[in-house]
Amino acid sequence: MGIVKISENMHENLRVASDALSRSINAQAEHWMRIGMLAELHPNLDHSDICRLLIRAESAGGLDLKQLCAVADIAQGSQPHASSGASQ
Repeated sequence: MGIVKISENMHENLRVASDALSRSINAQAEHWMRIGMLAELHPNLDHSDICRLLIRAESAGGLDLKQLCAVADIAQGSQPHASSGASQ
């Protein structure tokens, strides 16, 4: 585990969101990172599609980049990526 430095403004945003959503600040930051990672890997998916992917991944044993890419490819009707996280 490492330390990530963020601006005071972003930390305040995390604090407000974590309070509102009953998550720790770290859990809220990790949630936003997951959503952002998937949004960048699959820009054609909307937020509800990404949330469904995360739920499927969790049901299948947890968040794994290779697994999420494969699930996203299946949801999009395309072939799985040859390598983990590689953009096509």
